[in-house]
Amino acid sequence: MRPLRVKFILPALTEATSPFFRPVKYSLFPPLGLATLAAYLDPGDEADIEDEHIAPLALIPESAAATPDVVVIQVYITNARRAYRLADAWRARGSHVALGGLHVTALPEEAAAHADSIFLGPGEQTFPRFLAEFRAGRPQPQYRSTTGRTLERLPPVRRDLIRRRHYLVPNSLVVTRGCPQHCDFCYKDAFFAGGAGFYTQSVDDALAEIERLPGRHLYFLDDHLLGNPRFARALFAGMQGMKRLFQGAATVDSILRGDLIEAAANAGLRSLFVGFETLAPSNLAASNKRQNLGRDYRAVTERLHGLGIMINGSFVFGMDDDGPDVFARTVDWALEQGITTATFHIQTPYPGTRLWQRMEAAGRILTRDWDLYDTRHTVFQPARLTPAQLEAGYGRAYHDFYTWSAIARAAWTHGSLQHQAKHFFYAAGWKRLEWFWDAIIRARQLNRLTPLLEAVLSQVSRAESPRAMTEEAKLAPAPDQRKPCENSGEAPA
Repeated sequence: MRPLRVKFILPALTEATSPFFRPVKYSLFPPLGLATLAAYLDPGDEADIEDEHIAPLALIPESAAATPDVVVIQVYITNARRAYRLADAWRARGSHVALGGLHVTALPEEAAAHADSIFLGPGEQTFPRFLAEFRAGRPQPQYRSTTGRTLERLPPVRRDLIRRRHYLVPNSLVVTRGCPQHCDFCYKDAFFAGGAGFYTQSVDDALAEIERLPGRHLYFLDDHLLGNPRFARALFAGMQGMKRLFQGAATVDSILRGDLIEAAANAGLRSLFVGFETLAPSNLAASNKRQNLGRDYRAVTERLHGLGIMINGSFVFGMDDDGPDVFARTVDWALEQGITTATFHIQTPYPGTRLWQRMEAAGRILTRDWDLYDTRHTVFQPARLTPAQLEAGYGRAYHDFYTWSAIARAAWTHGSLQHQAKHFFYAAGWKRLEWFWDAIIRARQLNRLTPLLEAVLSQVSRAESPRAMTEEAKLAPAPDQRKPCENSGEAPA
């Protein structure tokens, strides 16, 4: 049987397509999902991965002999229109086009109009089946992942197809799938419908993947690295002595429970994405973010800082209990707690989520222009704000959190001069030097800064000890429950 020629494409998100400015956050991580699917190809098959965030896509060949047999395109909501245009063009050239990803699972009928095959849900079970049926000449129009999900015997990710030098964090990896929580704004429940919503690799396989990665720095892209405590504890135990530095994401309750976060710090955790959401209990309850209810957020920041772990706090604006004062209160709280970097979002009801269903039923969806569903635009009718107020407040929060004086104020909250300096230069480097990142990206020299990132992470002070906390204190509510919190989003380096 003739070997297959397969092209994998990640179209650029709409917000990343400016010809004048190249934000570094779109050059952080390689398209790991596509590299994972590529691992299921036969040894003789030809494959390449194109990420439009780092380089223009190759022209569609005029010669039929150069046309791939299969084109696989990963679709997110804000690259959907671009993905559909590419899909239509490749189909016109004779390639079999397969679409998958969060947006395809949320709106399969929309995606199916532009594809020969669509994948619904995670692809570890569906893509091998598609390949077998395509080789046999009978590919199906739809493949849905349901029961039997597992990461056991997962073939090694095809990192040879990744252009490492174009990414600041090429050593990204995912050792779990999904999340054990069920927040109403999250795609997860729709994406994993019909089967397991949270599962892990074997610890041995995860450690073997880590061993294959060069350098010291790792970034775990898992939605919740501490979501399975037994797996996480075994993983961190296996990483002891590897001298790795890593970043990841976890929930408020998992940080406060037991000593798992200490095990992570001892294994090399140096920066953590934390979903604080909102400090208004009514917002948390309405979003089904129950893992945050009644938690002491100040205890979270003190515990992490005491372990030398920097915090990327994520916050959402526009929930139903948010009024015009929410923006300033959120920024003030984050600065008071010494949070190093903040990711702000406008609440966005993604199709397929329970939040979307509620908003649509109430007639509050203002637009179905998917290009605007980037958490920077207001696409629904807020309860206590106008759309213009919400967008202006969002922009003001970013500005106010990253002024030089605000960065200095937050850095000053730390107890050691070393930690203060690291906070200041890390936060300033992330947001105040965007012109520098733009120049480095355009010069294709981003990988040269990875050692600098490792140096910054390895030297964060651990001199501050977390205050002693009883189990009662760990679970106590914050003194001021009207202060703000998070929504999940992209984490800076």
